[in-house]
Amino acid sequence: MTSQDRPSLGRRPLGGPPVHRPRRLRTTPAMRALVRETRTEPSQLVLPMFVAEGLTEPKPIASMPGVVQHTRASAREAVREAAGLGLGGVMLFGVPEHKDAVGSGALDPDGILNVALADARDEVGDDLLVMADLCLDEFTDHGHCGVLDDQGRVDNDATLEIYGRMGVVQAESGAHLVGPSGMMDGQVAVVREALDDAGHTDVAILAYAAKYASAFYGPFREAVDSSLQGDRKTYQQDPGNAREALRETLLDVAEGADIVMVKPALAYLDLVASIRAAVDLPVAAYTVSGEYAMVEAAAEKGWIDRERTVSETITSIRRAGADIVLTYWAAEIARRA
Repeated sequence: MTSQDRPSLGRRPLGGPPVHRPRRLRTTPAMRALVRETRTEPSQLVLPMFVAEGLTEPKPIASMPGVVQHTRASAREAVREAAGLGLGGVMLFGVPEHKDAVGSGALDPDGILNVALADARDEVGDDLLVMADLCLDEFTDHGHCGVLDDQGRVDNDATLEIYGRMGVVQAESGAHLVGPSGMMDGQVAVVREALDDAGHTDVAILAYAAKYASAFYGPFREAVDSSLQGDRKTYQQDPGNAREALRETLLDVAEGADIVMVKPALAYLDLVASIRAAVDLPVAAYTVSGEYAMVEAAAEKGWIDRERTVSETITSIRRAGADIVLTYWAAEIARRA
C-alpha cells in the first residue's frame, strides 16, 4: 500500500479546517465540568492540626499564614467544623511545654497529643477520622524522631520499642488511625503488632512510606516549636532517590500498612505516580508547610491568583495518583466545594 492508498484518518488537506476540535470540550464552564478527569472531594482531604499545651488562645504561626497552634478548646471547634465540612479526617500534632531526651510526653495519657486525640474523638465520634502523628520529634529536647545512643545517633531499634507503646496509647486515646512518620526501619511492623496485641485490630496505620529529608519542612519547625539539633538525613530519604522510595513503600505494605504516603507532595509528584502504579493500597500525599508557605507568600505579594493556585496545587497531587491529600487548605477547599 502506498502512502496515497492509506486512509486519511480524518485529516483534511493541508491548510484546510481541522477535523478534530478538542476545544469543543472547553467551550463553557458546564462543558469543562462535565469532562473533567480529576476531581477533589472534601472526603479525600485531611487537615493537619497543631495542638499546643499551655495556650489560652490560638497562636498564629508566622511562617504559615492562616494556620495556628490550637488550644484544646479551639482544636475542638476546628475538629467539629472539619466534620461538618465533610473532610476525610484531621491529623493531630502535639506541642508540649516540656521535652526530654526520650520524648516521655508522647507516652503520657495526659500528654497534650493524647488528650487532644481524646477531645477530638469525644467531639466527633466516628463522623470524622481522628488521626495521630506517631513520632517523637515534637517531644524530644534534641528534636530527633527517635532516642539517641551514647554517640548521639538515632537508635533505630530502641526507638521502635517506644513507637509500639506510643501507638497503643494513641489508640486508647481515641485515634482511628496512627501515622508512624519517623522513618525507622521496621516501624510499621512493630506498631501493627503492638496494636493487635493490645486488641486494637481496627486501628489503621498510615505509613509515611516515602518521607524525604526536605528543605520544605522549614515552617513546620516553627509550628511544633522544634528543638532539632543537626538534621535527619540518616533516616529520612535522600531527595535524589526514587527506587529507594519504592523499596521503602513495599516494605511498609509487607509490614501491614493500610495506607502509604509520600511527603512532601509537590516536589515528589513522580513518586506519587510511581507508588500509585506499584501498590493496591490507598496512596496519600502531604502538601507540607513549605509548599503551603510559598503559595501564601506569593499570593500576599500579589504575584499569583491565590485561589486558583491552591486549586491547581491540590489537583496536581490528585492527578498524579494520590487518593488522599493532607493539606492545610483542606477546610478552605471544602467550603468552596
